[in-house]
Amino acid sequence: GTRVPLEIVLMEKVGSGCHSIIQLLDWFELPDSFVLVLERPERSRDLLELLQEQQFLSEEAARWLFRQVLEAVWHCTACGVWHGDIKAENLLVDPHSGSLKLIDFGCGTFFRGDACREFAGTYMYSPPEWICLGYYREEPATVWSLGMLLYVMVCGCFPFQDDHDIVLGQLFFWQQVSPECQHLIRWCLGKHPADRAKLEDILRHPWVWG
Repeated sequence: GTRVPLEIVLMEKVGSGCHSIIQLLDWFELPDSFVLVLERPERSRDLLELLQEQQFLSEEAARWLFRQVLEAVWHCTACGVWHGDIKAENLLVDPHSGSLKLIDFGCGTFFRGDACREFAGTYMYSPPEWICLGYYREEPATVWSLGMLLYVMVCGCFPFQDDHDIVLGQLFFWQQVSPECQHLIRWCLGKHPADRAKLEDILRHPWVWG
């Protein structure tokens, strides 16, 4: 038969063990495609849509959502799955309850741990080592995308506009961003992968549990 798309394999591997990840309920094959049956969270909208309305989030709201993203990423990592495209558009949020779901594993792979030489994710979230060297490793690239996401949440815009900005790595904040939040974002967006936080560092960071 036809080879099952990797997206389905990854979602089955992640399973139903994390409420912050969209659940694959079923799938079936058509003559020319595959159909995925996913849970449908009521009232949810993607985070980008919410940000376009509100411009940016309070740190309290951002913290609540960011914790859920970390939970989803941690679960994926424990399952050996790399999502590969963490961004506001891939996060469904229920504006009433604040519950969040990570969606779209279409750019994902299994963790390999060695250098990756293809980048299927969203270019604006690509790390500087990919731009400069043409390769990256999964965990530092994930941490970079988490830093980008948190900046977008609390500032309402991207920190960098083009390749030059990404490689230069200069960050500017609005005054309403607390020193603790700025510290976490700067740590995630370290220019060199070795200077970046690890996932466990982010999970233990004072701002996340403030």
